[in-house]
Amino acid sequence: MASPVKIRLGELLVQHDLISADDLTRALEEQKRTGKKLGRIFVDGGYVTETQISEALARQLKIPFIDLQQFNTKPEIVSKLPEAQARRFRCAVLEDKGSSYFVGMVDPTDLFAYDELVRLLRKDIELAVIQEGSLLQLIDRSYRRTDEISNLAMELGEDLGDAAIDFSSIGEGKSAEEAPVVKLLQTIFEDAVQVRASDIHIEPQENKLHIRFRIDGVMHLQTQAELKIASALVLRLKLMSGLDISEKRLPQDGRFAVKVKQQTVDVRISTMPTQYGESVVMRLLIQNTSGFSLEKLGMPAGMLERFRKLIHRPSGMVLVTGPTGSGKTTTLYAALNELNSTSNKIITVEDPVEYRLPGINQVQVNEKIDLNFSRVLRSTLRQDPDIVLIGEMRDQETAQIGLRAAMTGHLVLSTLHTNDAISTPIRMIDMGAPRFMVAMSIVAVVAQRLVRLVCEGCSEAHTPVPLEHAWLQHELGKEVDNHSYVRGKGCSQCNGTGYQGRVGVYELLEMNNELVDAANQHDPNHFIQLARQHMADKTLRKGAVDLVIEKRTTITEAMRISNQFEE
Repeated sequence: MASPVKIRLGELLVQHDLISADDLTRALEEQKRTGKKLGRIFVDGGYVTETQISEALARQLKIPFIDLQQFNTKPEIVSKLPEAQARRFRCAVLEDKGSSYFVGMVDPTDLFAYDELVRLLRKDIELAVIQEGSLLQLIDRSYRRTDEISNLAMELGEDLGDAAIDFSSIGEGKSAEEAPVVKLLQTIFEDAVQVRASDIHIEPQENKLHIRFRIDGVMHLQTQAELKIASALVLRLKLMSGLDISEKRLPQDGRFAVKVKQQTVDVRISTMPTQYGESVVMRLLIQNTSGFSLEKLGMPAGMLERFRKLIHRPSGMVLVTGPTGSGKTTTLYAALNELNSTSNKIITVEDPVEYRLPGINQVQVNEKIDLNFSRVLRSTLRQDPDIVLIGEMRDQETAQIGLRAAMTGHLVLSTLHTNDAISTPIRMIDMGAPRFMVAMSIVAVVAQRLVRLVCEGCSEAHTPVPLEHAWLQHELGKEVDNHSYVRGKGCSQCNGTGYQGRVGVYELLEMNNELVDAANQHDPNHFIQLARQHMADKTLRKGAVDLVIEKRTTITEAMRISNQFEE
């Protein structure tokens, strides 16, 4: 293919009536002032979308525009070009056609980039236009660190040898950045952030060390390495988090922060002695508080409106329930972000403080010095707060202090581990909280789960198998055959899982006078029956089925989630 022709982007967009001449003048002035790329100024300023720019370029150059969300790429083909060059030249190899490569470029008019690609790939090139945002996602997915992690693990194993290990001398004579154990950990963190992992598990087995990631709530094996490197990894992680390196018989918890690709990641670390060594689990918390928004939770519009009104009440307790990893903290932080203003004094009592929210007073519980939930909470109420967040209702004393605060003019937000919204007030009473306090203080309970979404890149029509059909028939009755269903067949975008991303399903129980009276009585079954009538079809199960009908998740995923809260 002939070299591309240089095109002035601004003039091209004016020619296609996408912007005016005045828009171009303003953008050029901003470019002189800021040094930004002109295309980025157009997109950030709302003049045009990335898609409009790409399509205009494709029409002008008479080459195809490729939507990478719909194009099934293969990592082994994309990696024909080194990652550094793919990022530098903003391009990706999409297909190997034998005598040539099909290459997508954000700016196909970049003559220098084109010449470098021909030199690096040593084949003819057929060009297409792609969007920058989609390209960066493709690069993050395709250039996994699996081989690098395996090689670094082997290098560390060779460094340690078979003799007795002197941990204090690991990496001696090298800078910290060059030590194999440090490079291995850095690469593990980079790969985990790249694939949106929420947790890293380092697990010593009988003959191997397993390193696994939890992605969208499901565990994936990243690599297996020699067991002898486990101690070196654990030692370095303990040093990073300030834990006792001499204590291997007891569990320990800590935290540290790492910088990965210009992002600050808070890491919560937990160690546990097992049969073959210490197991380590690290929860990754990317510090991006702008992501905490009620609109992003995925609540149905009607429920969101009611929840918003409830958290703006001057007093009362709002509880969010669900198992570990169901997104309770995200929901509470989104509520706090909504309530955060100069007119509200907000104090949180957490163990641990997961995300730092500006303008909010956050207190870290520390059991080692007897700074527990109940003790902090008593002091918190003397600090004149308007809103109090209690990380978790763990015991009777904490529950009673929280309920009393809700009765005396404070808005209290907290979490509890229960299966559904209806059983939550009963659980509080079982914990020893007085029945009248539970009835008078709790204004609402939100129960939630996280459901995996079908990958848009490989979504396809799906005919329910008999078990799925029977389950749907129970939920939808005769309507079951009036809908079509989808599944993900697996592609490079979703690492072959068929799922990408998660969204919440919710149920909301509001306490009205009738329910308050029922909760005050000594017959929990009466309260449960009344609450079910008030919930009607606004349940977790109904939310999961709605996502299936909307073709956002699979029947299998809805069934899996429903099994978590079946009676």
